[in-house]
Amino acid sequence: MSLEPERLERFARHIVLPEIGGAGQVALAGKHLVLVGLGGIGSPALQYLAGAGIGKLTLVDDDRVDASNLQRQTLYNSRDVGHGKAVIAKRWVTGFDPALDVAISDRRITAENAHELVVGADLVLDGTDNFATRLAVSDACVAERVPLLSAAVGRFQGQVGAFAGHLPDQACYRCFVGDAFDAEDCDTCAEDGMLGAMAGWVATFAALQAVRILLKDVSALGEADWGRVHLLDGLAPAMRSFTIAKDPECRACGSAG
Repeated sequence: MSLEPERLERFARHIVLPEIGGAGQVALAGKHLVLVGLGGIGSPALQYLAGAGIGKLTLVDDDRVDASNLQRQTLYNSRDVGHGKAVIAKRWVTGFDPALDVAISDRRITAENAHELVVGADLVLDGTDNFATRLAVSDACVAERVPLLSAAVGRFQGQVGAFAGHLPDQACYRCFVGDAFDAEDCDTCAEDGMLGAMAGWVATFAALQAVRILLKDVSALGEADWGRVHLLDGLAPAMRSFTIAKDPECRACGSAG
């Protein structure tokens, strides 16, 4: 596979980077990323994922745009209020780069249908706002042997972690949070508030990590950081990281699963 002249021009700033280069850009064009959640994280992340030239994007969200979203969900504008996020997101991507292959799902994710959404993907980026959905997505990724990049944000805090629980020595997201959060316990963004720029910081960092994972073994951008969770503190500001060990008793990826 090679890039057409107009694609070479579009991605010239990537190609001149030794850590990406032409081989890396060609590799991104052949990748399939599933983005779950098109809100505070998924909205700005999508703009940079599309800008990176990831060839196939599957966009998943059953929500509609609300006026309160506009403070941080940069993909939408006032005319979009009341309309489905997945449809608007696809329209944005096709206008931004018609060469990308975009599919959407506006069904609510459950443990029963998560598998069909992630199967065959090279990476899933989850930016949803409740543990039940995150765990359903994580369990499906383990079962379908798909890497997961999980991102979350609230108030002035965020976290981004990469998981490959299908590998024998790597943790999954359930190893990180445990089984106590399977209930529908949504975060309280409306009650607690959130700095819009904080969502943007987490989203763009997640997009960077996504490119890093997708270029694993292709370029010199860096390691995939499996099991590594990065905590972003907008008040300090600061960042710190820690590693999650695989839980042998994890019901999704452990020996007891």
